[in-house]
Amino acid sequence: MEHIHSIKIFACRGSRDLASRIAKSLNMDLGKSEVTTFSDGEFQPIFNESVRGNTLFIVQSTFPPVENLFELLLTIDAAKRASAYQIIAVLPYFGWARQDRKDRPRVSIGAKLVADLLEAAGCNRVMTTDLHADQIQGFFNCPVDHLYASSIFLPYLRNLKLDNMSIAAPDMGGAKRANAYSRILGCPLIVCHKSREKANVVGSMTAIGEVKDRNVIIIDDMIDTAGTIAKASVMLMEKGAKSVMALATHAVLSGPAYENIARSQLKEVVVTDTIPLRYAPGTDISKIKVLSVAELFGDIIKKVYNYESISTSFVY
Repeated sequence: MEHIHSIKIFACRGSRDLASRIAKSLNMDLGKSEVTTFSDGEFQPIFNESVRGNTLFIVQSTFPPVENLFELLLTIDAAKRASAYQIIAVLPYFGWARQDRKDRPRVSIGAKLVADLLEAAGCNRVMTTDLHADQIQGFFNCPVDHLYASSIFLPYLRNLKLDNMSIAAPDMGGAKRANAYSRILGCPLIVCHKSREKANVVGSMTAIGEVKDRNVIIIDDMIDTAGTIAKASVMLMEKGAKSVMALATHAVLSGPAYENIARSQLKEVVVTDTIPLRYAPGTDISKIKVLSVAELFGDIIKKVYNYESISTSFVY
């Protein structure tokens, strides 16, 4: 199909490295843009080339600080006012997704608010990967392409050729995701049950399923403080596991996360580059391996632009 609306890929500052890799996978250059910053901290994104009549893919993960989200909103608004034909927000990591419901009185539903803000800014379509809760897709009135890092993780796990492999969910909420991996790989499922003392603090934990003499792979959508997977690794090893490793799409890694991983019983922690690793010099990251989602997003961008089916790109 011949296009009259050419494609351009732009990046906000928080995801410029990943956006460069996505563009490279498509044999393209990133569009020219910059951000003007005022002395009080206010900033203004600027396109340094015409985008009139173009289909724009704007790449930005919305991890903290909140400026990353707001820069994406301002960039979308600038594209709309510059007469772009279509504006597609590529959010490898969709921040605020843990606020997907009212789990107690008088709290916000941040994920819904972010969806409203993106559409109000002028977004026509959203691409993201491994949402914290699948139902967030329904918060949007525009199309959402929800991709899964399983298309990257599954080949990696198969190449390990581990004997007696079991897949573990770190909590009851992750059981569906872990069950999909165990079904595809044909190995047993373990479900860890935890109780929280408060946010980001795990109280007690136990495991349901056969652990003894198994190589256990913990599957999750994100690692924040790494308290859950660190405690799970100790508990699983105490129950007789041969080894424990973890796979998680989004490396939030806040607070004591790097220390928790380094001191844990985890053999390896595999994450993707939806969020760039941020750590102080001298931090022990020897257990952390990063796989790139660039080719995954590049493939979907090409298919969406060419009006091709993307259903074959979904593993589960």
